[in-house]
Amino acid sequence: MGTLLALVVGAALVSSAWGGCVEVDSETEAVYGMTFKILCISCKRRSETTAETFTEWTFRQKGTEEFVKILRYENEVLQLEEDERFEGRVVWNGSRGTKDLQDLSIFITNVTYNHSGDYECHVYRLLFFDNYEHNTSVVKKIHLEVVDKANRDMASIVSEIMMYVLIVVLTIWLVAEMVYCYKKIAAATEAAAQENAARNTWPLRPRAKRTVQASRWLNSAGSGLRLTEEPAPTGTLPPCSGDQPLFCSGATRVGASRD
Repeated sequence: MGTLLALVVGAALVSSAWGGCVEVDSETEAVYGMTFKILCISCKRRSETTAETFTEWTFRQKGTEEFVKILRYENEVLQLEEDERFEGRVVWNGSRGTKDLQDLSIFITNVTYNHSGDYECHVYRLLFFDNYEHNTSVVKKIHLEVVDKANRDMASIVSEIMMYVLIVVLTIWLVAEMVYCYKKIAAATEAAAQENAARNTWPLRPRAKRTVQASRWLNSAGSGLRLTEEPAPTGTLPPCSGDQPLFCSGATRVGASRD
């Protein structure tokens, strides 16, 4: 009971320590005319600490030198700047229902070549402790290129090839196992059938042999004999042999007398 309780407590501590936030880099290649998600994830070091977070996004178009603000998200309110390049194209895709933002990602719909450039996701977080408050800021930088057609990266190509190779190998292994099992079962069935046949035919051979020998002796004795059969007393006659087929111990004692 004590060990089980320790395991449960340990699992709870591990889950609370790791939390559910993982920082992942954003993709950097968008396809013209499609919707593209720019990731911005900023995790707290300690998930149990209370915090309030807001973000501002800035953009520097390819071929220019200055960053301009395109949006601000605070207290679940999205404030878009007047910029015709992003008008009606930016959608919030980050954390919702909380002031403690950790996912601050956005969607850009109907991507154009004017969206190529550098993006900065500024994360401002206020941490609340027992006796004081602490401000932190983080900047996530993303470089975006807009292309006509999506290019597959090498990792996805290798993963797909390995998947098909694994499927082929597993299929071959399964067929080989099925053939092996079938042969093994067939061999066992044949051996069992042969053993049963041997058991059923073996007791009949000695008796048939004695019957043939008795018929030959009677034929040679002459036609004036009369055959009688009676049960043989146990232990009164010697065992049957080839020379005396009629006067030996067995299931039936055969006698002869003249009419």
